[in-house]
Amino acid sequence: MRPNRRLAQLWLDALATELGAAAGTIDTYTDDLNCYLAWLDENSLGLDDVGLEQIRDYIAALDGRGYAGSTMARRITVARGLHKFLVAEELGSGDPTSNLSTMKRARKLPFVLSIAETEALLESAHRLAADPSVGLYRQAGYARRAALFETLYASGMRISEALSLPSDAAPAGTRMLLVRGKGDKQRLVPLHERAIAAIAQWQKLASAYSGGKPSQWLFHSVRNGSKALTRQAALLEIKEAAVAADLSNPERVSPHVLRHAFATHMHAGGTDLRVLQELLGHAGIETTQIYTHLDTSRLHQMVRDLHPLNKEEHTTAA
Repeated sequence: MRPNRRLAQLWLDALATELGAAAGTIDTYTDDLNCYLAWLDENSLGLDDVGLEQIRDYIAALDGRGYAGSTMARRITVARGLHKFLVAEELGSGDPTSNLSTMKRARKLPFVLSIAETEALLESAHRLAADPSVGLYRQAGYARRAALFETLYASGMRISEALSLPSDAAPAGTRMLLVRGKGDKQRLVPLHERAIAAIAQWQKLASAYSGGKPSQWLFHSVRNGSKALTRQAALLEIKEAAVAADLSNPERVSPHVLRHAFATHMHAGGTDLRVLQELLGHAGIETTQIYTHLDTSRLHQMVRDLHPLNKEEHTTAA
């Protein structure tokens, strides 16, 4: 292994073993590191040869490739993290990024379904799950779809968290799920009656199809209970359901959209941001605050109803 790649691998190993970074984070960082290392190779540079001027050249190269601002910011952050690690471990003579100003990401508001659109999406799944004429195999698949969608919208959990839930995550009488999130952190999330009933129906039909054969996973393949449902399959299912529900932008609907819907609708209903942060498993409140920008209609309504000058206006008009 070449020196640059060997040193980069040491940092990735440290992120995984010492800081408990999630596998998805490691995969993303690996892609970003490969981009940086390829650029170093193209310019015949070792990591210890890099100074502020070379870092600026790398940023210019990224910009020239037309990357989105968020991608550029992340790739620069990864290069910065690598150099800081090398200095801390006495594997590098200096940090060329120390005088580099932080590149701020442009905050992009997520796509969010309205309550009516979310309800239509859920109902499209329930409608198919209630039809035995499609056969037990397909009916079980539709019931799994309904249970997954209800769970995502009821709890706000990430799709990766939902698909890693064990089969005993929702025993009879449960009202809470123990979720293992980013960085292997655990949190409790509530479930409402609709989600609980949908999970029970899915488990009943799955058991009937498999002849009572148990599965390790809550959301698993109907034919092979030893295999968890994949992210790709979940994405295809929700897009199919979005088309069936006649949503206006089905191509933009994904499992993560239900997480955004949960957060936005809960905040619109008056949920405190700190509580929402805990439910979503956000490390910092800054990430959760994006949902305040999505809730403009409620803010306008509050001003109309509660602002003292507006009240005077109502009184005068009366």
